[in-house]
Amino acid sequence: MTPKVLFADVSFDRYAAASTLPAKFGRLIDRSGLSEKVGGKWTAVKMHLGRNMGYTTVHPIFIKTLTDRLTSYGAKVFVTDQSVSDAQSRGYSPDYFGCPVTDVCGVTGKYFYPREISYKTFKNVDIGGNIHDADFIIDLSHVKGHGACGYGGACKNIAMGCVTDRTRQQIHRLEGGIDWDGALCTHCDACIDGCGHGANSFNDKDEYKIFFHHCTFCQHCVKVCPTGAVKMTDDRYRDFQTGMALCTKEVLSSFDGGCAYFINFLTDITAVCDCWGLSTPSLVPDIGIMAGDDIVAVERACIDAIKHENLLPNSLPVGVELGDKGHLFERIHGKNPYIQLEELERLGLGSHEYEFEEII
Repeated sequence: MTPKVLFADVSFDRYAAASTLPAKFGRLIDRSGLSEKVGGKWTAVKMHLGRNMGYTTVHPIFIKTLTDRLTSYGAKVFVTDQSVSDAQSRGYSPDYFGCPVTDVCGVTGKYFYPREISYKTFKNVDIGGNIHDADFIIDLSHVKGHGACGYGGACKNIAMGCVTDRTRQQIHRLEGGIDWDGALCTHCDACIDGCGHGANSFNDKDEYKIFFHHCTFCQHCVKVCPTGAVKMTDDRYRDFQTGMALCTKEVLSSFDGGCAYFINFLTDITAVCDCWGLSTPSLVPDIGIMAGDDIVAVERACIDAIKHENLLPNSLPVGVELGDKGHLFERIHGKNPYIQLEELERLGLGSHEYEFEEII
């Protein structure tokens, strides 16, 4: 059967609370079938709580709607993220939610279950203990762009948010694809001047370094280098997406079949990740909320709904121009966002096919 994706559209037909997105979200939860699945179970609501001056994470009113529903279904609920140190100051309060708000690896960051993996330099998936010990996981994600992989949604929320710093670092080490030969370099700075994204620099040892989160693989640094010291070797951002998919599979393997549900918010869709601790204007108008038990179908439906034709004015830094091919996120970051979905599907975690059920 084609996976079903529940869709609560942000559009409304009258000025009434029942017609707005939070009310529709409540009806989506009721329609999700969670009431029959979470009773008596420790249920982790994994989300990104944001940091610093960022204000475009999922609003607390939606989390309250979800935790109230889950509690009424008999679930033992807690909200969790990689770090919750400033959650309360940002409005994510256990008093408001009526449930604990806790770090995935405990307050010390040392509570985890190690798993071994073998993908290039990616060797260790350390699953946060509070994720591993839960009976059910709700992957609640804020959809946005991402410099390292083009798109951040449900897969990234699990792969980078349910694990230790060691695992995140190993996934990030998969980035790359541009090499520098110090013997050929004259330090003319043509590569630095040719980068429009602030992605490269020379360190205090005069070694060339690239911050691949900013890099769009436009190859300007390669093209302007007069000596061939900078060379393109591979689009290794694909390895980063593969690493995220592998990590997601390991985390989800901690749960029995049918004990994971995915909710993606397509509101305040910005160009970069919430981990930056800042917010920029939305790239496109708000779309709504999508949910289902097939991570690939939900992610695919979300990416498909975000179109470059709907790009809003002033949503990108002054002077930044879009690329001319691919999805909007690829035009911004130079990275195909669908690769992580292809890897998830290859790993048996879901299907690219989907059909909508709209929540009225």
